[in-house]
Amino acid sequence: MPETTPWEYTLYIPNDLRAVTVSRRTLRLVLTMHGLIRLVDTAELLAAELVSNAVRHTKGPAALRMRWSAGVLRIGAWDADPEPPEPPAELELIGEAEQGRGLALVRSCADLWGWQPLARKGNRGKYVWFELAGA
Repeated sequence: MPETTPWEYTLYIPNDLRAVTVSRRTLRLVLTMHGLIRLVDTAELLAAELVSNAVRHTKGPAALRMRWSAGVLRIGAWDADPEPPEPPAELELIGEAEQGRGLALVRSCADLWGWQPLARKGNRGKYVWFELAGA
């Protein structure tokens, strides 16, 4: 049974493709420990897409944030590039394309998703997130 008490974790990651695997494994462990095993597979897939985009398309560090509150799991990736993400195409229209499926998967599988620009302590970037309902 998932917890009712809100919690939040942030994993700071370097600009390294290995960070995608580290993020997936960390997310799986956190969700399992908090009794959210039924959300693990979808959350892991979508988080890997966000982290992969952050690492592949930017030059700076990134972070994965996981938050549980009011029965909703919000997962997001921060990166140092302030440019908005490309709008996702319809998943059905992408077909076998090598690129462009990440945010289309997020849009298709998440209950809600979005992005926001960030500026803090002189650093600029963006935060791309998705939500999954716990019930």
